[in-house]
Amino acid sequence: MDLLCADGDGRSVAVEVKRRGEISGVEQLTRYMERLDNDSRLAPVRGILVAQTISPQARVLAESRAIDAIEVDYDGLREVEDAELRLFDPR
Repeated sequence: MDLLCADGDGRSVAVEVKRRGEISGVEQLTRYMERLDNDSRLAPVRGILVAQTISPQARVLAESRAIDAIEVDYDGLREVEDAELRLFDPR
């Protein structure tokens, strides 16, 4: 699991970040969620698979396990980061 967060309602959210979302990533996240659900302070844990691309099979499996599957444009995020002001000018 790459991130353990809390949503706006205070519920635990496990986030798995992949370059390409495949069935193996959904399986991995499922195992993490099952382990975290054993901790009464965290349960129930919601899952989110984040990837640049997500295969149709992984999307179907994630949906069947109530895991959100979100595609993110990593390159676009880098461009946003590069446009931000910096404390030190790299020039």
